[in-house]
Parts: sequence; C-alpha cells; structure tokens
Amino acid sequence: ITSLEIGIVSTIAATVIGTLLAIALVRHRFRGRGATNLLVFLPMSTPEIVLGASLLTTFIASTDLGFVPEGVVFPMSIRTIIIAHIMFCISFVVVTVKARLSGFPRHLEEAAMDLGANEWVTFWKVTFPLILPGIMEAGLLAFSLSIDDYVITSFTAGTTQTFPLYIYGSQLRGIPVQ
Repeated sequence: ITSLEIGIVSTIAATVIGTLLAIALVRHRFRGRGATNLLVFLPMSTPEIVLGASLLTTFIASTDLGFVPEGVVFPMSIRTIIIAHIMFCISFVVVTVKARLSGFPRHLEEAAMDLGANEWVTFWKVTFPLILPGIMEAGLLAFSLSIDDYVITSFTAGTTQTFPLYIYGSQLRGIPVQ
C-alpha cells in the first residue's frame, strides 16, 4: 500500500509539473531554455546510485544548513521518497510530452481562435484532448518507474518499507523472491 501511495502521488505531481514544463519548453522562447533542457535530461542520464546519493545529501544538508526552520526535523520518510520520485520522474514526463507536442498541428488552435475561442477555451477544447494520449503515456511511465524503483528509494526511505525494499530484504534472508 505504501508503494501504491508513493506511486500515485508522485505520478500525479510529476505529470502535472512535467506537462507544464514541456509545454513551456516547446511553445515559448525564454532565456535559459537550453540550460533547462539540459537540466531536464540530466536525471535521465545520471546513474540512479548517484541520483539517490545526491538526494540523500540534499535532504540531510537542508536540515544541517538551516534551509529547514530551526526545530523542524526533516526525517527520511514517505515524504522524502515522494519528493525523490517526483524529481526523477519529471524528466521522463517532459521528454514524453515534448515528443507529443513536437508534431502538434498549431493550425487547429489558430482556427479555434479565429472562430472566437480565447486561449483558455482553445487549450481545453483543442490542445488538451490532442496531447492527452502523450500525458497518459507519461503518467503510466512515471508510475511504473516509481513503483519499481529500488535504488533511489533505498537512499531516501529511512524506516519506510516499500515493496521493492521488502522484496530485497526477503531475498537477503534466503526467501525466494517469487
């Protein structure tokens, strides 16, 4: 149940954030766009053990360096797992939604606006239904990555037990993982 909770929450958050980021990267020109693209691909190309150790260091340093208010303890828990899973799933969502948006027919949006629709109506009636399959694909990919992740979860879990951690612990005790 803990793994499902983590998977669902991190999938929803990563899908929303990643979709908005993908739309911004494809549709708008802004300073730092190239650097943002690089930062999006970085978690995908970084080995998971490096990413897990970096996130662990971030969570420990945020408490030690005073980024978290004095007296507030930021222990490793389900919250840190969810934050970590959101962080590495966003990249996969952005890449998937960007691929869907790359061949998007902009003339359909222009036609809707010519017929009197504003930007908000155009987005919900034209753009969103056309990119929804890409968003769903990205969400399913994020969920499968989150539910299956062992390495990053082991670094950020603390005492929280997820299904991959349980399976690994069973294997260590000699119980067949089947």
